[in-house]
Amino acid sequence: MVKISIIFPCYNEADGIPHLAEQIVPVLDRLKTNYEVELLFIDDGSSDNTYDLLTGHFRNVNGARIIRHTKNRNLGGAIKTGFANATGDLVATFDSDCTYSPAIIFIMLEMIKNADVVSAYAGNTQNVPRYRMFLSNSASKIYQLLVSPKVKVYTCLVRLYRKEVVDNIHFNRNDFLAVLEIMVKTVLKGYRVKELPATLGNRKFGDSKMNTLKVIGQHMQVMGKITSSRLFGTKF
Repeated sequence: MVKISIIFPCYNEADGIPHLAEQIVPVLDRLKTNYEVELLFIDDGSSDNTYDLLTGHFRNVNGARIIRHTKNRNLGGAIKTGFANATGDLVATFDSDCTYSPAIIFIMLEMIKNADVVSAYAGNTQNVPRYRMFLSNSASKIYQLLVSPKVKVYTCLVRLYRKEVVDNIHFNRNDFLAVLEIMVKTVLKGYRVKELPATLGNRKFGDSKMNTLKVIGQHMQVMGKITSSRLFGTKF
């Protein structure tokens, strides 16, 4: 039986853990009819009771593991921990705030049969601030020019990977742009990428951890590195 590992990075998500459990449990029950499932919750140094709530909701769920960082390592650091501990033939990463429904995993599993990576993107939105979509779409267009027009969105966390990709893509960033670095290197290595248009909702519980101005600056830095790599052959 094919095994799938699903990684949920969690940082100060106490308000949303009950909603996460409500969303993922029926998905898990359905998945287990055809797959062996491993759930990896990475508590990334939360200062609230995220860990206690994860333990309360998932400690008796077969295949669930809760891994705790003593200090916050940011999104990229949490993904690294998830990848290092994933034992599945397929590895998925999802937002713990469920802004993309975990149920889209079933479509992704069909698409991965003819791909190495399946990545979600906002085909439509529900109550998502316009400025956020403007920034995301603008960045995506630039990365299409710099890397490849075959990928619409380079910055979505919600993805399903073949384990080979996880094992062979080595990324350095620990911040929010780690997901970008992973996709850029995936494309440059020639892996097959398919994208799934899905509904992106606004966060219902807790607060976003992303500092918009800081992330814009980081994007500019990364764009400069990619440009240098393309023009002068420097390492990205």
